Amino acid sequence: MSDRYSLDHQGLTEQQFLDQYDAGIYERPSVTADMLIFTITDQEQDNYRKLPDKSLQLLLIQRGEHPFMGQWALPGGFVGMKESLDEAAARELRSETGLNEIYMEQLYTWGEVERDPRTRVISTSYMALVDSSTQQVRAGEDAQDARWFELNYRIMQETKTHLPDGCRLEKEVHIHLRHQDIELSGVVKVTRTYCGTITGVEWEVLQSEGIGFDHAKMIAYGVERLRSKIEYTDIVFNLMPPLFTLSALQQVYETILDRELLAPAFRRKIAPRVMATNEYTRDAGHRPSQLYRFRPEWEDA
Repeated sequence: MSDRYSLDHQGLTEQQFLDQYDAGIYERPSVTADMLIFTITDQEQDNYRKLPDKSLQLLLIQRGEHPFMGQWALPGGFVGMKESLDEAAARELRSETGLNEIYMEQLYTWGEVERDPRTRVISTSYMALVDSSTQQVRAGEDAQDARWFELNYRIMQETKTHLPDGCRLEKEVHIHLRHQDIELSGVVKVTRTYCGTITGVEWEVLQSEGIGFDHAKMIAYGVERLRSKIEYTDIVFNLMPPLFTLSALQQVYETILDRELLAPAFRRKIAPRVMATNEYTRDAGHRPSQLYRFRPEWEDA
């Protein structure tokens, strides 16, 4: 006999239970989806013979309504009763920025009780990666503006405390965002408690200047996740144009990781994931460099 025809302690079948179920028994918190949309851009430079430095950029929208009106925040919005989290994230992405069909993955769910001054709101953050040269950004109806901000992420202080059965690691990370004359900043404290393995991680916003809600810690989490995932996945290629040089690809890795990489070691690591083409760069002032493309079937080779 199917379980749905079994009787519960009240003598009800599953269908009878569902027919009389009162969804109002429990309070319903609101749910939102918020997007961390990253891209890589070339910085302006005077020396045309030198490859341009690259910059990690994050897309923010300026809020046109309360709360935090006038401040900058991650694109996002409320999840409808008849849509999934992924569907809501994709819808909000289109409506607030005009971006569509880009790489996006779910990151983390934030559920602190008083994180939103309006009501009880649980937010799931997403990470999206885009080649900005192929996408045009526009602000949606409830946003005054949408802009790419140059993102700098620095670990400023780290401490370790020994506990009877493990240790606690604390670090403060400073976030700085700049678009022309607009500057935003935040300080986030990350606490990891170890007892053999990680037993707890806490993210706390210590300071936020111009960044709405608790989005400073979402940004900090997103940067750390991006840095981690490019080491063992192929998501970095979502930031690249279809054709690229190996030097440009290495620059993207270095920009995200915020450290220099040895070219021979990098090229050995990346070799199975790319394939050479018969095309070369034609930049004035540079010796032509061979162009490569991502090799999606590299793991099956």
